[in-house]
Amino acid sequence: MIATGQLTVSSLLMLPVVAIFCAPDDIIPVSGTTWVAIAILGLLCTALAFILYFSLIASAGATNASLVTLLVPVSATLLGALVLGERLRMFEFAGMALILSSLVVIDGRVLRRFAGGGGVRRMTAAQAVRRWPYAASDI
Repeated sequence: MIATGQLTVSSLLMLPVVAIFCAPDDIIPVSGTTWVAIAILGLLCTALAFILYFSLIASAGATNASLVTLLVPVSATLLGALVLGERLRMFEFAGMALILSSLVVIDGRVLRRFAGGGGVRRMTAAQAVRRWPYAASDI
């Protein structure tokens, strides 16, 4: 609901700016194809992306969901190569490998699996509160 409100209010706030700086012909496109493209972008792309992103936040948590945004350069580069026929050079592949390996390190699940727990002990909040007086001696 908050995202819907933010997008609605921001669109309403931009109406006076558009009315001042754009001609009426620029504001209202006349072709039906344009309206179909706007509807597809709005409903399919934007709405579906919001639904997927917020379900990812609910299932994986906000930190892991924020890691998804780091994949934007990788997906844009790959789409440029697949759709537009752009040639990828070695430094693009190196950059993608750097981003993906960084995501693996930040997330930590794969490294913990290989390390057999990774040395980081998981505990509940109640266990952490009970352990607090002894934290200084553990350092």
